[in-house]
Amino acid sequence: MNSLSYRFGLVGAVLLLCCLCLVCGCDRRDDKLAGQGEAGPPVAGDTLIMGSGADAVNLLPVLASDGTSGDINGLVYNGLVRYDKDLNIEGELAERWEISPDNLTLTFHLRQGVRWHDGAPFTAEDVLFTYRLLVDPKTPTAYAERYRQVATAEVLDAYTFRVRYHKPLATALISWAFSVHPRHLLEGVEITKSPLASHPIGTGPYRFVAWQRGEKIVLEANPDYFEGPPYIQRVLYRVIPDASTMFLEMQSGGLDHMGLTPLQYARQTDTPAFRRRFRKYRYPAFAYTYLGYNLHRPMFQDKRVRQALSYAIDKQEIIDGVLLGLGQVASGPYKPGSWAHNSDVSLYRYDPQRARALLAEAGWQDSDGDGVLDRGGKPLAFTIVTNQGNDQRVKAGEIIQRRLSEVGVKVKLRVVEWAAFLKEFINPGNFDATILGWSGGIDPDVYNVWHSSKTGPGELNFIAFQNTEVDQLLEAGRRTFDQKERKRFYDRFQEILAEEQPYTFLYVPESLPVVAARFRGIEPAPAGIMHNFIRWYVPAEEQKYNR
Repeated sequence: MNSLSYRFGLVGAVLLLCCLCLVCGCDRRDDKLAGQGEAGPPVAGDTLIMGSGADAVNLLPVLASDGTSGDINGLVYNGLVRYDKDLNIEGELAERWEISPDNLTLTFHLRQGVRWHDGAPFTAEDVLFTYRLLVDPKTPTAYAERYRQVATAEVLDAYTFRVRYHKPLATALISWAFSVHPRHLLEGVEITKSPLASHPIGTGPYRFVAWQRGEKIVLEANPDYFEGPPYIQRVLYRVIPDASTMFLEMQSGGLDHMGLTPLQYARQTDTPAFRRRFRKYRYPAFAYTYLGYNLHRPMFQDKRVRQALSYAIDKQEIIDGVLLGLGQVASGPYKPGSWAHNSDVSLYRYDPQRARALLAEAGWQDSDGDGVLDRGGKPLAFTIVTNQGNDQRVKAGEIIQRRLSEVGVKVKLRVVEWAAFLKEFINPGNFDATILGWSGGIDPDVYNVWHSSKTGPGELNFIAFQNTEVDQLLEAGRRTFDQKERKRFYDRFQEILAEEQPYTFLYVPESLPVVAARFRGIEPAPAGIMHNFIRWYVPAEEQKYNR
């Protein structure tokens, strides 16, 4: 975040967005440089230095909900399954599986010979332990819901794991993409006090080396990885909250990989010198950005106010001015062009006159002539909080602040360091409104974000949206396997969100990663560019860092 997200490379496994129609590739202007060029066979060596706008928060996947932690955990841990480059489900720690005819039973056959980074063998007992950890009421996790649908979970032998569900669950198989945790290190330990939160031990392609909080996280290639050791020997995440500073580090050679801002992509990297040294990529993100309203706040409990705020915000102005056109208007939680997206819902096009009328209808008037609407002696004023390290959100907030002032709404903008932002504001629900982004995946099941049972501390429905019909639709959608029938449920769900406006859905951004040109093996695909990261390499004569 900085979006709140789950596991690197598997963001679709447990969360949000539906992106089956994703188009991915290099910027056309960089097609020649994006090719692999003349290079010999892949060789091991070198370090990839990645820029991160925020530090990790927790390196135990069951407790992590931020993007940086998810990226690290995705290299350190594995799930039973994952998405491949074309967004099809394939095995990871599971070699194969069977699904019963009634769609209630899954039997996983696990890889043999896999070891944890400390040398202990991976077995089905680790999978059962992870399941029990997720559903344990003492575990403060936001991810338990899908696993609570399981009626029974059992180990049939050391490499066979079986689960049976109470009812059919459309996302049952991909839910087992969640990171498997090491039983031998966590059993009997209070999970919130485990040292693995800052020194993870997984089965993944990279081993944890060091974490200097606020500065860097270092990983090294796992020589015993079951898919073969990665070619890139070391990955170093550098925490650089300011995007301009990060870009300067990239230009000076201090970084090899970062996500560009639209300004950097469109205007600061289109030079022959930059194209010789770096390759740019562009594709629709698995994400959307929104302005979310804390529905515990009295001023936001009237949907006319929320609708008015949406009409008062010029989304296209944000896309043109902040994203430089590298994005599209969002109307709900599903990406335009995806099968679950309802293209018929209202887009709340910029209409300040309609905004003023709705606010007046809700009883807000400028009774004292100070330019700020009031009701019952209280002004229509609130603070938008967002996270440091994301200039797009800050700039969007400034535009929103200006546009809302034009209809008589006084807005303050507060920018907070990421860890404090989560701990002090989002998780405890201590905010008026927030600009954030959700990054997610393939299946449209968004139960964890929108169901009324998910409004507790640390859970993902932190704006406290509650709607009985939405609860019913989300439940029906996750129990249905027929895509046409599921779409009917999710279309109605989007109609309700459009009417209620608990979020002002702002935009779907473009992903704009850039990678140093010495790295080969990059293969753009619907899943992005990181799906085959363990097969990236640097030719021996171009390697920059020695261990």
